[in-house]
Amino acid sequence: MVVALAMTLSACSREAEAPRPVEHGTRLAGVLIDPQMDEISGLAASRRHRDVLWMHDDGGNPERLFAVSTNGTRLATLRVEGVTKTDWEDIASFELDGKAYLLIADTGDNGGLRRSLQLHVIEEPAKLENARLRPAWSIAFRWPDGPRDCEAVAVDAEREQVLLISKKRQPPELFSLPLRPTTGTALQTAQKLGPLAGVPQPSAEALTRSPQRARLDSQVTAADISPDHRTMAVMTYRWLLLYPRLGDEGWGEAVSRAPRFQPLPWLPQAEALGWSADGSALYATGEFIPAPLYRIVP
Repeated sequence: MVVALAMTLSACSREAEAPRPVEHGTRLAGVLIDPQMDEISGLAASRRHRDVLWMHDDGGNPERLFAVSTNGTRLATLRVEGVTKTDWEDIASFELDGKAYLLIADTGDNGGLRRSLQLHVIEEPAKLENARLRPAWSIAFRWPDGPRDCEAVAVDAEREQVLLISKKRQPPELFSLPLRPTTGTALQTAQKLGPLAGVPQPSAEALTRSPQRARLDSQVTAADISPDHRTMAVMTYRWLLLYPRLGDEGWGEAVSRAPRFQPLPWLPQAEALGWSADGSALYATGEFIPAPLYRIVP
């Protein structure tokens, strides 16, 4: 069964590379095979429903969320009303004032053309069933120094802070926004906190062998903050990076130090990452079908 699954995933991969062995501490939790979920670009563990992950797909699809079991089975599809989906790229879960919320990041900008972007905060539903949801509030914002692509967003509810990481510029840069802006619907400006240190860069050999793939390896595609607010996990197309926060320091200081990092298990087009609800592991998957859903103990 395991051999057959590996052969199927390899045949359906959009990459030409052979699968890499699964790293120590990583196991296959499940496989996404539902054709509706063939472009998953965001993942977050539910804070309200045990063993449930929230996922969404990329731009070009309806405004919807998927409730998915931790073995990869779709449990429900929920439409999000009152918003326009341009390019949803990440999702974060958090608790605030005793309620469980999800933050959807409409921040993708491959062409560098968007003058404003949106974050939508939605309260988690009480029941896992097909339904319709509306945002509790939304945040419109812009970058301080011109358009950029962003696929990685996290929430530190303890500090009421949204954290965003740029994708294509090297080194990647960390920005912040207030989770509950005091100016209401006014356009916010993201604050730059600083660059991410220690993101692995391609070797000269890799650039010679496959320059396009090598340059992609260091681009940030997802991020999440552990439930205890102590560690930021960052995903690139090839690497998992962990930035711990020391004492009461801010996240800008935390990412200024070289992270602990490890290669991802075989995961072509790795774009979705989130801590488990108890903070003991991370779940990760990619933007294709069938896609492995990994549980990684860092």
